[in-house]
Amino acid sequence: MPVTFTVNGSARTVDVPADMPLFWVLRDVLDLKGSKFGCGIGQCGACTVHLNGAPVRSCQLPAAALQGQKVTTIEGLSPDGTHALQKAWEELDVPQCGYCQAGQLMSAAALLAKTPRPTDAQIDAAMNGNLCRCATYTRIREGIHRAAGTARTTTEAGGTR
Repeated sequence: MPVTFTVNGSARTVDVPADMPLFWVLRDVLDLKGSKFGCGIGQCGACTVHLNGAPVRSCQLPAAALQGQKVTTIEGLSPDGTHALQKAWEELDVPQCGYCQAGQLMSAAALLAKTPRPTDAQIDAAMNGNLCRCATYTRIREGIHRAAGTARTTTEAGGTR
């Protein structure tokens, strides 16, 4: 089934089975390897991409739903790695193993696009469901605050720094 959609600003047409998940379209057909396969059931967030600006689990979205849609992957967040989140992640050494980080960054970018100066509660709600086996959650939150220009001192952060 041919499907035409926009990926990272470029129109793409793929001929794939209607039920093929977007994740596999991205990795196997379009050779975009940034999203990671975690659980395959939409529970871990490693495969998160943006669909029309909203974070979605690419392992759960069938190709049939892509017609005319706009998809942004981690490769499209900032081709040169200068997105404020990517810079904050690097400055704070957020990732350990790094496996979940593409999904973490995509969820965080969607949050900041909607809520430029989020509170801890808003960050926690937006990032809920993005699992990190290395448990770098406090650095992820700090990275989001830094990217938003709301970096706090250790005292303000309640000692979580």
